Amino acid sequence: MDDLLHLVKTGASETQKRATAIWMLLIGNPRQKVYDTLHITDRALRKWVQLFNNAGADGIIAGSRPGAARKISGQLSESLCTEIDHPEKSNRTLWTARSFHGYLSDEYHIECSYRTVVRFFHDHNYSLQVPRSWSDRKDEASRQKYRNHLKVLCSDKDTDIWYCDETGVYGESRPYRRWAPKGSKPTVVKNGDHTRMSVVGAICPRTGQFFAIETSGCDTSIFQAFLEQAQKHTVRERKRNVMIVDNASWHKSKSLQWKCFEPVYLPPYSPDLNPIERIWLIMKQKWFNNFHCKTLQDLICRLDEALIDLIKNPSVVKAVTENIGTD
Repeated sequence: MDDLLHLVKTGASETQKRATAIWMLLIGNPRQKVYDTLHITDRALRKWVQLFNNAGADGIIAGSRPGAARKISGQLSESLCTEIDHPEKSNRTLWTARSFHGYLSDEYHIECSYRTVVRFFHDHNYSLQVPRSWSDRKDEASRQKYRNHLKVLCSDKDTDIWYCDETGVYGESRPYRRWAPKGSKPTVVKNGDHTRMSVVGAICPRTGQFFAIETSGCDTSIFQAFLEQAQKHTVRERKRNVMIVDNASWHKSKSLQWKCFEPVYLPPYSPDLNPIERIWLIMKQKWFNNFHCKTLQDLICRLDEALIDLIKNPSVVKAVTENIGTD
């Protein structure tokens, strides 16, 4: 009896139900009361009584159920993974769970649920991702040459690396995916106002230092003003300060005075080698994700908050950017 009461108090939910049913019978409750209280059938109760009579309290402990056999397994599973990795072999450009579900039915005559297909993707280490833009004009030789040069610069204890770039921030950001109740239709304000500001910024991944100015656009004169302000307001701890920039025309103007910085240019079509791109992405997701600015002043105020947040959190800048560009 003590073992039975122990299962009633501490067992898993199914085991507790079984132990409670047996305990109710042992203390004299009629079967009908057990059925009504626990919402069980006569067949289930008879089975539990038989298990208890044969093995005592241990006999009614619920074990894990084996479940149905997997419809996609073994060699077929490996073959399907190959097709997922190479959709062109099936005359596809990409796979979605829905299209793959239909493909299994049409080509392999496998009748399974959509959730089974999603679980198959997850079980084999696939996840739903949005492909990033990637130019096919990249020159791997020049990219590798740049990486090698960067490693040399990073190994010099008298040199700090600064990464510079410009970005645009809009008062009406594009909608991002979000969780919402089924059947609902989330909305985000979009009036077509095209309110926009530009930011010119620079980071030092070693220290996490961030500096930026806000502008209405960017050209040679704006970038010159940025360099002058950066010289005044950044803390440079080492003798040599290299500023890495892309190949925008205003970065290569002969009239530019680089002040305390020495320019180094990224290979063409290689924004992925500039860590500050990650900073812009994080900033926009945190501060401008589904955010609507009614006026230009609202946008400027919001942008002020976002940039100050980056300036006050060098540890975040450092953690996000320190390993990008050299690997």
